[in-house]
Amino acid sequence: MKQKTLKGSFSLFGKGLHTGLNLTVTFNPAPENTGYKIQRIDLEGQPIIDAIAENVIDTQRGTVLAKGDARVSTVEHGLSALYALGIDNCLIQVNGPEFPILDGSAILYVNKIQEVGIEEQNAPKDYYIIRKKIEIKDEQTGSCITILPDDAFTITAMCSFESKFINSQFATLDDPKKYADEIASARTFVFVRDIEPLLQANLIKGGDLDNAIVIYERQTTQERLDMLADMLHVEHRDATDLGYIQHKPLQWENECTRHKLLDIIGDMALIGKPIKGRIIATRPGHTINNKFARMMRKEIRKHEIQAPIYDPNEEPIMDVNRIRELLPHRYPMQLVDKVVELGATTIVGIKNITANEPFFQGHFPQEPVMPGVLQIEAMAQCGGLLVLNTLEEPERWSTYFMKIDDVKFRQKVVPGDTLIFKVELLAPVRHGISSMKGYVFVGDHVVSEATFTAQIVKNK
Repeated sequence: MKQKTLKGSFSLFGKGLHTGLNLTVTFNPAPENTGYKIQRIDLEGQPIIDAIAENVIDTQRGTVLAKGDARVSTVEHGLSALYALGIDNCLIQVNGPEFPILDGSAILYVNKIQEVGIEEQNAPKDYYIIRKKIEIKDEQTGSCITILPDDAFTITAMCSFESKFINSQFATLDDPKKYADEIASARTFVFVRDIEPLLQANLIKGGDLDNAIVIYERQTTQERLDMLADMLHVEHRDATDLGYIQHKPLQWENECTRHKLLDIIGDMALIGKPIKGRIIATRPGHTINNKFARMMRKEIRKHEIQAPIYDPNEEPIMDVNRIRELLPHRYPMQLVDKVVELGATTIVGIKNITANEPFFQGHFPQEPVMPGVLQIEAMAQCGGLLVLNTLEEPERWSTYFMKIDDVKFRQKVVPGDTLIFKVELLAPVRHGISSMKGYVFVGDHVVSEATFTAQIVKNK
């Protein structure tokens, strides 16, 4: 999988939900490894805000990002569309303090993205793969977000409201390809009982019956309802007529919870990496979403380089006999037992460390520790297999070290450990010279790493 960006730029126009200002937001292609960045083009110096969870400063009625004095709110719908459609890199420019609310959903963003097209880039997509259950809870609100291992990015949202119209609902997205049809057009919603406090907080100046689902489920006086209608510049309504009062009818019975799911995706975009895992969100909201995104970013920093998934039940791509055909090494210097993954630029190999290894006889025999230089040698042998596998008559070639850099040893390797080597080419092989980066893992932990350059020579 490769990173993706937009093939071209597009703009959308409309009023801000909270400010009521007329706003323009423009989505532009961005280089590899840019991520999502938001630029306030109306401010001096046109500051850029990184769209990451740590830059969220408010979650009262939307997600608000800031850097210094520059801030931008209501970003979640646009980011949700980018993330769900698999776009990794985008520069978003806006001429005011928030994105336009449009129709209260993400569908207009999705339509524009599909119209301009998506372009594949050269850099690999850097998924963070969930290996264990991760959970965050808010005991006061009853909100909880859990993520579990899965082969893809899937979400289930479960909501409970104090309302006879939307008491308990759930919504599920089991395939991001269904986002455009099943989630993107779900609109934001508000209860009439919450409108007055929001107005008093100087929010929803741009709210109307075209950009939100409005739920009137607790009867109030005609005078009070008329006052709210005048503040929002909408027509008066019979105070005894409870129900949904937006202009466009509900698209789905659970549209409100589908919108909650849409918001979760937008807030998960602030993790900064695409995720492979199943999210289960109970009573989600921007506050718990942001806490979860921040927790995930900490988790990713702890496991910045993820170990490859190794299943000993699967047949190896290369067994020890095939390795002997390609490499000149023999006992006790053949340090790769099998290859379990092989691509154009990466290889994953395995070495089982036993108490009978010959180097333990003289290397700390009372406290056996695998020599670090042999870990580097094993990585290099993996790299040699990667390069030799691309050649005709690989048996006639040998691989020699030319340079080793950035060597780090993080943890001891002892009898009983299973080493997982991951080696990737840093550049195409030119003139027989290859540069590679290698990691050695035990379980989920990096035990050593190095960058090395090798030369392949046809000498047989």
